[in-house]
Amino acid sequence: MRNNKNPMQDLRRPLGIYIHVPFCRSKCEYCDFYSLGGGLNRESMDLYLQAVLAHIRESAQRVVGYEVDTVYFGGGTPSFFGQQGLSRILTEIDRRLRLSRDAEITLEANPDSVNAQSLEKLRRAGFNRISIGVQSDDDAQLKALGRPHTYKQAQQAVSLARRAGFDNVSVDLMFGLPSQSRQQWMATLRNVLDLKPDHISCYGLKVEEGTRLWEYKDCANLPDDDAQADMYLYAVETLESFGYQQYEISNFAKPGRECRHNLKYWLGEPYLGFGPAAASDFAGKRFTAAANLDQYITGILEQKTILSACDTIEQRERAGEYLMLRLRTSYGIEENEYMQNYLLPFAPLEQLLNTYAQRDLAKKGENGRWRLTAKGFLVSNAILVELLDVQQKSSPLAKLR
Repeated sequence: MRNNKNPMQDLRRPLGIYIHVPFCRSKCEYCDFYSLGGGLNRESMDLYLQAVLAHIRESAQRVVGYEVDTVYFGGGTPSFFGQQGLSRILTEIDRRLRLSRDAEITLEANPDSVNAQSLEKLRRAGFNRISIGVQSDDDAQLKALGRPHTYKQAQQAVSLARRAGFDNVSVDLMFGLPSQSRQQWMATLRNVLDLKPDHISCYGLKVEEGTRLWEYKDCANLPDDDAQADMYLYAVETLESFGYQQYEISNFAKPGRECRHNLKYWLGEPYLGFGPAAASDFAGKRFTAAANLDQYITGILEQKTILSACDTIEQRERAGEYLMLRLRTSYGIEENEYMQNYLLPFAPLEQLLNTYAQRDLAKKGENGRWRLTAKGFLVSNAILVELLDVQQKSSPLAKLR
């Protein structure tokens, strides 16, 4: 068998691509992502598609020397946008940006906006991972959240995805919902485990300013912090007993099924975003498209600005991000890695980490890497504030040998 592999291919840097699809059937009560609820607007969708395709073409010269190994379609509700448009975007990425043959290609989907035919077409187009927004197994809770589906539809969506050939299925769940008890959360986990997903994300409900839930949060009967912490720890323990490894604060996976794309964010690897509100971290700069569909379309098609922010990230800031992002994960941080990359002393951080270890908030593995425990994840914000304060007071090291 002839080997057609280009030896230069191994020299290409991996790159993640994020596509933000801002369309939804309706806006959920808690959602603070940039999305446009209210149903089908075909004219806006067509213009959005033209803009994204043009944006991808424009970016082709900037990514010479890179190979796209993850693509993630998020939103919004990509599945509501439709199979045809999603497939066209993926084809353009493959054509213009050099898509790896073993790339992880993820689609976010709501249970009400997929069917057997659309899933089969998406799988044939190259999508190989699907993340289904289940959130709860209780229809009353789903209705209270503004979710446009039932739990039965969620079960059907998982089953249809399997039949269509998706062998990497993730489900999203939320806890700390209005009037939700610990027993209800326990039942949700048990029922969702019966679906046998490869990956489970468990997010505590956060009430963000500007959402509809914010307007009536004081009378929404939300579980308090202690109750939400108890639900979280129960999920960690339960999912571990069923073979799911916790590799990030909110994410659990069967071995080898971690979301490769999201790991790029947490491990500081480069990615490019397309669509309104999409963020990028590429070539030493971080930039974000404005959260405005009309501005994005006009900016791309008429060659005007689309960015709301663009910053060069200095080394000291990268060092802080290393702590903030790596300590979200089970990979954690390591002395030589930190000192070599950022020329800062690790000893002041380790001194603090040792105090956390005494309180079962952090631990050091046999490989020398420090990570937070499940209890540490619960108070990670407070831990990071202290670590970052110590880091800021540290003087740079002389150049390492």
